Amino acid sequence: MKPRAGLPHGRAAEPWVDISVPLQTGLVRWPGDPPFKIRRIADLARGDACNVSVLSLPAHLGTHLDAPLHFLANGPAIDRLPLDATLGPARVVNIRSRTAVSVEELRGHRIRRGERLLLRTRNSGRPWWRQRFRPDFVHVTRDAAGYLAERRVRCLGIDCLSVGAPTPEGEEVHRILLGAGIWILEGLDLSKVMPGRYRLICLPLRLVGGDGAPARAVLRRR
Repeated sequence: MKPRAGLPHGRAAEPWVDISVPLQTGLVRWPGDPPFKIRRIADLARGDACNVSVLSLPAHLGTHLDAPLHFLANGPAIDRLPLDATLGPARVVNIRSRTAVSVEELRGHRIRRGERLLLRTRNSGRPWWRQRFRPDFVHVTRDAAGYLAERRVRCLGIDCLSVGAPTPEGEEVHRILLGAGIWILEGLDLSKVMPGRYRLICLPLRLVGGDGAPARAVLRRR
């Protein structure tokens, strides 16, 4: 048998790792947002011809992508996402701070222009999506957002429900990043992912005029 193209002889391809959280009843949500609901309106168990469900959820629940329209009145909606923003090479970096992502720590990672960057923090040490909302998650500071905007990052992902803290500064973090053309991927599960270089596939629902949308995201080590 011939070796597979692009792989050293005898070496299997790296597996894909799902870094999106499961959508299910009880999933943690941002304070004030409605909960996730799934309702079966046709059911084989009731004698119907098939199973059919209706979903109800906010656009920013679980693993999701923020469109610039989320915080910018004239920003592009989620259906205007350039596919290369969330498809292609990506880098997972480990954030050591237990409180916030700082400029100093980011500088140590030598962020490159156009990178798809995923931040793995202490949030990955607990299944945050199964717990009550906790406001003390590791988040990006205003200064760090400005630094990432200067570096012209293409996409920024983080392992919590929001890239910014639940404060006015957190709102400003969103405006800085989205205003710089950085698409924000929130709600990741990076618990099974080590720092390194990967191939990212992430596609949100194509909601016309949407300020964000749920997404499925997977990684494979390069």
